[in-house]
Amino acid sequence: MKRNYKVLSLLLLLAFASCSFTTKTFDNPDKDKLLVQIITFVLERGHFDPIAMDDSFSENLFQNYIDVMDPLKRYFYESDIKDFEKYKYTLDDQLKATDVTFFNITYDRLEKRIEEAKEIYREVFSKPFDYTIDETVDTDYDKHSFAKNKKELKDRWRKHMKFGTLSNYDDIKIEEKQKKEKDPSYVMKSDEEIEKQAREAAFESIESIYSDVIDDLKREDRFGIYINTIVEEFDPHTYYLAPRNKEAFDMDMSGKLEGIGARLQKRMDYIKIVELISGGPAWRSKELEVEDVILKVKQEDEEFPIDIVGMRINDAIKYIKGPKGTKVTLTIKKVDGTIKDVTIVRDVVELGETYAKSSVVEKDGKTFGIINLPKFYVDFNDYKNINAAQDVKREIERLKEEGMEGLILDLRNNGGGSLPTVVDMAGLFIKDGPIVQVRSTGANKEVLKDRDQSITWDGPLVILVNEISASASEIMAAAMQDYKRAIVIGGEQTYGKGTVQSVYNLNELVRSSTNGDLGALAFTIQKYYRINGGSVQLEGVKSDVKVPGRFSFIEVGEKEKDNPLPYDEITAAEYTPWEYYFDYDATIKKSKARMSQNEQLKLIEENAKWVKSKIDEAKTVSLNYNTFKKEQELEKEEGKRFDAISKYTTNLSFRSHAYEKNLFTQDTTDLQEKRERWHESLAKDVYVEEAVNVLEDLKTSYPIDKVASTKEKMKK
Repeated sequence: MKRNYKVLSLLLLLAFASCSFTTKTFDNPDKDKLLVQIITFVLERGHFDPIAMDDSFSENLFQNYIDVMDPLKRYFYESDIKDFEKYKYTLDDQLKATDVTFFNITYDRLEKRIEEAKEIYREVFSKPFDYTIDETVDTDYDKHSFAKNKKELKDRWRKHMKFGTLSNYDDIKIEEKQKKEKDPSYVMKSDEEIEKQAREAAFESIESIYSDVIDDLKREDRFGIYINTIVEEFDPHTYYLAPRNKEAFDMDMSGKLEGIGARLQKRMDYIKIVELISGGPAWRSKELEVEDVILKVKQEDEEFPIDIVGMRINDAIKYIKGPKGTKVTLTIKKVDGTIKDVTIVRDVVELGETYAKSSVVEKDGKTFGIINLPKFYVDFNDYKNINAAQDVKREIERLKEEGMEGLILDLRNNGGGSLPTVVDMAGLFIKDGPIVQVRSTGANKEVLKDRDQSITWDGPLVILVNEISASASEIMAAAMQDYKRAIVIGGEQTYGKGTVQSVYNLNELVRSSTNGDLGALAFTIQKYYRINGGSVQLEGVKSDVKVPGRFSFIEVGEKEKDNPLPYDEITAAEYTPWEYYFDYDATIKKSKARMSQNEQLKLIEENAKWVKSKIDEAKTVSLNYNTFKKEQELEKEEGKRFDAISKYTTNLSFRSHAYEKNLFTQDTTDLQEKRERWHESLAKDVYVEEAVNVLEDLKTSYPIDKVASTKEKMKK
């Protein structure tokens, strides 16, 4: 929250002024030491739950930094790690003394090993790969040990490069076959020619990565990675923004960019999709999903793709983004381990597409409404006009004008956002009262309340969530659940992020430094709690009606992160549950009974189990081409039984409300087409179908005369 940032800035500045630092410290010519000093100072005094920098901290930091520097174990030898281990239990002491010896030694050694790696892969690519040999590559890098000698390391590179070239080899084989089918007189390339073409393309790709990306990494970039590893020991949502990354972070707030419309995140050595921007090219393609990993990127004017595994996220984005109208082909690894190419036409992505949107839902003469909210957005400089709560309120009013009898609030894949906004939004559905409790270290809890006694929607309400719904989404779902104001439908639990972060500009703590931009630090300053006293940290929000989904058996959520803060409880706030005209217990019982008999959900659950099995199997890959193809074809054949999932249709119909229809006549951004695509997707959504069934049950759970008398009480 903005007010917390200002208070935090004041407290840190006062603490800085009162400690033993001198102006000379601020002018420290060694930027690395100054950065370590400031970072450790801020975390020790500002983090919600600062950890002790002791030998245990040092041991964890040592291992995690080695993993970050060489996650695929392609650079260091066992002897290197033994050399480094002398610092294993002294890193805490180094940090306290602003000593960066460990970083300097590992940095110099890594630079040396990278140069040696270039010689190795160039030698590997100078010889043909034999795809008739029965050998495999293990992609579970965590289980690998470091190579004992150069011969072992070279063989590791050979297998990985052969694996990386295999998809090129397969693509050319398929292309040659297609050419022959189109033109019987076409003379197909020999296997030797295909192998050479595929190998040369892969070689050019890795050469490009090293020249454009790895060689471009300056010492300060590497040091930023070291700092990030340090701060991530505190919790998974504390991270350092180096100056270059800070600029990219600021640019992301501009509101418009040209690309595919997906938010990406670096996880270990991989670039993952963490959000699809509604209405954007990736969303419209219907082929990309959250948790997909991008392995390669190919431009439309290039024959072969660039491998982005191991690439910095900002560098990977440079390949993925591009001018409107151009095509980019992404090689995607799905959560089930399957790999596929997806071609997307880039477009201008309006971040306004992440704003709330609604649709009228019709079933058997009854009218309902659904509001999709991708995030709890806000512009603190223009709060009255740009915030999710105001937009949701407007959409509710427009749906009420259409005769809405029940409302679905769709928070699936909503990663959260502004805390004040979620408090205001929850207030749209209750008269007044507490929404969430917030606690800072060493301070009394603060109860954030809705103080506006007006109710925008007092009718039946269902909230849709999934395992990716996080933070502010969880506050909203938890508050409505505690008040018994809404029925929550979703997976076993939501994401489980119960912490609040603040982004602090580190330059504010330095008065007269000549060291340039120090970047920024995002760190956890508070935890929030449900009004019943429980936390959503790790535990998430348990759905009233649990339904299987694609994440049901996959390890996602806060509890799967490194160093998450623990679950705890505080005293409950004083609140009165919604006591009006809905029989929630009976409605939930009916919904559970329906769900247990739903064939579509049974198929979705079966698919989720299959996906999990494929994830477990996909770690060892055959480098024999015939075996590789057979495994691919078998997997494709196995997956066909789940085709029915995408062909499912409901008996619901969807349309835009009158206000939106008026916009279509004056629109220049293809709004009507975007809404039609959305409506088409909703019409196949089994979860929306059940949400409507629940709304019907809620609506009829009490007699009309009791509804009327209860509403009269509410007015009073």
